[in-house]
Amino acid sequence: MYFIFKTLSLLPLRILQALALFAAFVLYAFNSSIKRITTINIQLAYPELTEHAQQQLVKKSMQSQCLTYMEFIKCWGMPPSYSLNLLKHIHGESVLTEALANQKGIIVVIPHFGCWELLNAWLNVYTAPMIMYKPNKNKSINRYILEARQKFNATLVPTDETGIRAIFKHLKKGGLTVILPDHLPKPSGGIYSNFFGQNTLTVTLVSKLAAKTQCNVIGLSCIRNDDLSSFDLHCTNLSDDILSRDLQLSVDTLNIAMQDIINQAPEQYIWSYKRFRHCLGNINVYRQ
Repeated sequence: MYFIFKTLSLLPLRILQALALFAAFVLYAFNSSIKRITTINIQLAYPELTEHAQQQLVKKSMQSQCLTYMEFIKCWGMPPSYSLNLLKHIHGESVLTEALANQKGIIVVIPHFGCWELLNAWLNVYTAPMIMYKPNKNKSINRYILEARQKFNATLVPTDETGIRAIFKHLKKGGLTVILPDHLPKPSGGIYSNFFGQNTLTVTLVSKLAAKTQCNVIGLSCIRNDDLSSFDLHCTNLSDDILSRDLQLSVDTLNIAMQDIINQAPEQYIWSYKRFRHCLGNINVYRQ
């Protein structure tokens, strides 16, 4: 896989995107598991849409997901300058620069939305982030991703208590960390909170770190433009409620913020993830 990814990264982005759109067509036509999960999630998240509108969103989402993975392969194989050149408009740049200036530390919240890997290159222009990294089970893929990560001025820490303690110290010193908090946590690392209408288990890490450090918490997203050749970056401040020591209020605030980010372009979210497989009452909607 390492050499396959290396070879693919040499191809023009347009060719990789064409391959991605073909893959999405096949996955949609043959009723794949990705289509099934994406359909369930979109039906749950946007019940107000007609069945036709939901299916159109499913199709666009599958196309976007395939595009995202191909874009990752390309960007991972190229120097950081390549990713920076893909960014067309930067919205809210001052949100980051002002947060860096006050030296209170920064948690950057990034959902699995748009082409989030491009954001590494942009953040590294300003600072040296500390990021949690869980090795890929495939050693070849892990080697490829690690090589990409090492091109940036970032410190990688494990996704365990050791990594959390390192991030806490980094924040207290005014540093920046990036967390993707929309995955499904273990019960010990989450509480139930409403996310797109589902009372689902939600990560508490961001909220606990924010409450302890009273740092800046900002949202970041990278949205693909219609021409498929450029992306717009959006940087926003999250509500101060996320700093609350009331864990429920903070986590609810985080989920609302992520919904707002995703609703900028809902077709660009990774809806094929079983985000709602642990809802209140031990409900797993994917088994029904």
